[in-house]
Amino acid sequence: MKLRHIFMALVCAASALGSLAYAQQRDKDSEAVLLVASPNLRDADYRQSVVIAVPIENDRHLGVIINRPTRRSLSSLFPDHQPSKRVSEPVYFGGPMSRGALVAVVRSGKDPGRGAIGLTRDMYLAMTVNVVDRVIEETPNNARYYVGYIVWRPGELRAEVDRRLWNVVNVNQDVVFRKDMSGLWDELSRMARAVTASADGFVAAAGAH
Repeated sequence: MKLRHIFMALVCAASALGSLAYAQQRDKDSEAVLLVASPNLRDADYRQSVVIAVPIENDRHLGVIINRPTRRSLSSLFPDHQPSKRVSEPVYFGGPMSRGALVAVVRSGKDPGRGAIGLTRDMYLAMTVNVVDRVIEETPNNARYYVGYIVWRPGELRAEVDRRLWNVVNVNQDVVFRKDMSGLWDELSRMARAVTASADGFVAAAGAH
């Protein structure tokens, strides 16, 4: 049984996701970043979260939270879909928008297909039912699966970074696919603070001359 048949209840959400993926019009050299929530970001959905985010058209951004594993397996969500049983990792909570939609971050040296957004040279965000279906059936454990996602309105993420609600760090595939996410926010927060302190010290020293 194809996953797309099981997902019939998610058609509306998938259409919205597909429009985001197809509308991606950005510089090919522009890659995703990791957003590390500042302690000042107290919203329950984002508190102590680490997000992989990518720019899309019209100065919007799209992303998923990478450090919120759930207790659900993919096979428990789709018990009649045999390929889902081969996925060993839990499903993750990707964000508060369209919590009924399933998306995937895929490790691949080639584009998984129309409906996938490039994150880095070898990572993609699969946003549509057909692409997620193909990934699960062909390379199920080369991806991580998320329910829900995040979309920022034009200029919204830029404003949040300016307000220091997020620290921005480079994407690392090993971090995105790390097995134990329990200490990730603490580690990246310390790293971000150290970089900020070094930068502030450099600026202060330069201003003294």
